[in-house]
Amino acid sequence: MREDSILNPTLDENDLHLRPRRLAEFVGQKAVKERLEIAIEAARTQDRPLDHVLLSGPPGLGKTTLASIIAAESDAGIRITSGAALERPGDLAAILSNLEEGSVFFIDEIHRLPRAVEEILYPAMEDYQLDIVLGKGPAAQSIRLDLPHFTLVGATTRKGKVTAPLRDRFGLEDRLDYYTDEELGTIVTRSARILSVHIEAEAAKVIASRSRGTPRIANRLLARVRDFAVARADGLVDVETTDRALRVYEVDELGLDKVDRSILESIVHKFGGGPVGLTTLAIAVGEEPETVEDAYEPFLLQIGLLQRTARGRMATDLAYRHLGVENPAHPRLL
Repeated sequence: MREDSILNPTLDENDLHLRPRRLAEFVGQKAVKERLEIAIEAARTQDRPLDHVLLSGPPGLGKTTLASIIAAESDAGIRITSGAALERPGDLAAILSNLEEGSVFFIDEIHRLPRAVEEILYPAMEDYQLDIVLGKGPAAQSIRLDLPHFTLVGATTRKGKVTAPLRDRFGLEDRLDYYTDEELGTIVTRSARILSVHIEAEAAKVIASRSRGTPRIANRLLARVRDFAVARADGLVDVETTDRALRVYEVDELGLDKVDRSILESIVHKFGGGPVGLTTLAIAVGEEPETVEDAYEPFLLQIGLLQRTARGRMATDLAYRHLGVENPAHPRLL
């Protein structure tokens, strides 16, 4: 059974409430913002639809938020769905045929589109036309319907799984990277203001430093620290209160939670430091392999606690040191 994690990047009401509405309000991803601003302005000046946009990167970095911002900056409506929700070609056809002129159509986790559904997108993206087959067998007829001009915004955490034919039909491709602590501190301060949380500047820095480079996690931690402060510290969020709250929620100084530590501890104690295969590791920590690979591994790899090898996952010297365990291969590094 999977363990719930305060850092598991799923949406809640706070996420929706705290999302910026315009590019000027969006903190971080400076180069991505500039390229989108140029593309949107050019499309508006030339009175044409914005090129289709593919956004990739780890969960919680703002892909869905940017899709909404693209629609707002383009003065357009937005339709939102996910690749997994579009199970049949008819599901996609129903949405496409009901779009309005200039609309933004956002597909989250676009790499999960079934192949039959994906093929419907090709003529829709290139020619704004929809091929529909009526009937079956020898009597079947194919008709082509004109679609309103729209902009498809696709988001994926696994760009390598987006097929080449689909990827080639996007005019703009950008990857969102992890945020700096300074950027996250700005986000925490902004979110605290919206939530009417009284937070000291140093406390905002502590939350930022433990947010794994991810705004969604920063906002999640802020909400939990706020709750702790209201219940245990008269509502004021200072450094001491923040540290106490994060200990309660088992978020350590590197931003690791109990699942992260369980992954490292399993590799070190159960599998002798590795290598261990992804599926075996996922079973050991009670998570799905895809969750381990997409939600936890990227950060552990980024900060140097985990290695991927051809034979499997391995704990690094830094992982041993963080867990306070001597690495048999390098005993002096503890």
